[in-house]
Amino acid sequence: MARSLADLDWPRRTARLTLRPATPEDLRAVYDIRSQPEVARWMPDLPTSYDAWLVRQGQAGGIDKMLVVLLDELLIGHLHLGVSDAWGQAEVREQAASSQAEIGWAFDPSRQGQGFATEAVREQLRICFEDLGVRRVVALAFLDNVPSLKVMERIGMRREALMVKESLHRELGWLDSVSYALLADEWQP
Repeated sequence: MARSLADLDWPRRTARLTLRPATPEDLRAVYDIRSQPEVARWMPDLPTSYDAWLVRQGQAGGIDKMLVVLLDELLIGHLHLGVSDAWGQAEVREQAASSQAEIGWAFDPSRQGQGFATEAVREQLRICFEDLGVRRVVALAFLDNVPSLKVMERIGMRREALMVKESLHRELGWLDSVSYALLADEWQP
C-alpha cells in the first residue's frame, strides 16, 4: 500500500469532479475560498492576508496535505488529508505506523448545496482506505458547523465524541466540538 499522497497516481475523477494534489499555483484560489466570511468562520486560522496565510501554510506543511477539487477546470474547494501514526504501546508501535488519517474540507459557498463536498469527500475516503491503506479516518468540527456535520453523516461517518465547550472560537467563545470517524471495515464504497 502507498503511505503518502505523493505515492499515488493523479488526478482522480468522480462523476463530476477532479481531485489532485495542490500546487503553488492553486494557493491563491484556495485562499480566496478560505477567506470568505462564511468559510473563514470555521477555519482554524483567520486569513488576514494572502502573504501571511502562505507563511502559515508553509510552516504547517499545508500544501503537502492538500488536495484541490476541480469542477471542469475551476477550483471549487480543497481537502485536507493528513496520515499519521495511531497511538500504540512500545511493543506494537510499528504496527500503528501510518494507520489513521484526519480529513477536512472547505468549498466555495457559491458551490455549496450541490453535493460537491459529499462527492469529493467520498472519493477522499476511498483514497484513504483503498490507496493509502489506513484503518481509521477521523474528522473534527465545531458542533455549530452544521454543513460539515451533514457531510460527515452522508458519507457514513459516526459521531464518536461530543466535547462540551472544548474549543475556543475566535468570535463565539467556548463551543462544543465533535469527532466523527469511520473504520476501514465499516466503510462501504
